[in-house]
Amino acid sequence: MAKIGYARVSTIDQKLDRQIDALEKYGCEQIFQEKVTGRKTERPQLDLMLKMLRKGDQLVIYKLNRLGRNFNHLIKLVGELEERGIDLVSLTDAIDTSTSMGRFIFRVFASLSELQADWIREDTYPGLASARARGKNGGRTPGLTEKAKKKAANASRLYKGGSSIPDIQEALEIRSTATVYKYLRLEGIEISGWKQTTSKM
Repeated sequence: MAKIGYARVSTIDQKLDRQIDALEKYGCEQIFQEKVTGRKTERPQLDLMLKMLRKGDQLVIYKLNRLGRNFNHLIKLVGELEERGIDLVSLTDAIDTSTSMGRFIFRVFASLSELQADWIREDTYPGLASARARGKNGGRTPGLTEKAKKKAANASRLYKGGSSIPDIQEALEIRSTATVYKYLRLEGIEISGWKQTTSKM
């Protein structure tokens, strides 16, 4: 049985070090690395790794959202791995599909992640539409584009839900950590130790 790792970040500026360190500590013999947004269809390193995997191998990832483009893609990948006799291990999610409990936890966790994303979309977009109907631009962030306002609102929801700054940065594909702090501040969230700068978002 071979332990094969897969690490991915969404932008060139982000680092793979944390994921690679965890995969190496777990004992991965080979680690495929990719810097590409999760929404992008073309992921050559992922495709190459999937072709290389054999029955009895373990595919090891740092976190579930590093593997699939979305919930449906993730479920499809896991189904294909199960058919080929390949197990999936997600280190930070404590998921190991070689066990019945691991398979159950994976499906519950993935469903909850998708549900959270749906809630963010459902809560954010109607609120902006309602604000525009009242003659407002929507939100508390004048001067920002509509896309930036949505990211600010989503960053606030993720932060209040317990997500870390790095996780928010990866989930919303924000290049700069400082931009995450600025979005949170504009949403009324003050974070100790952060100082406002004059750099543009």
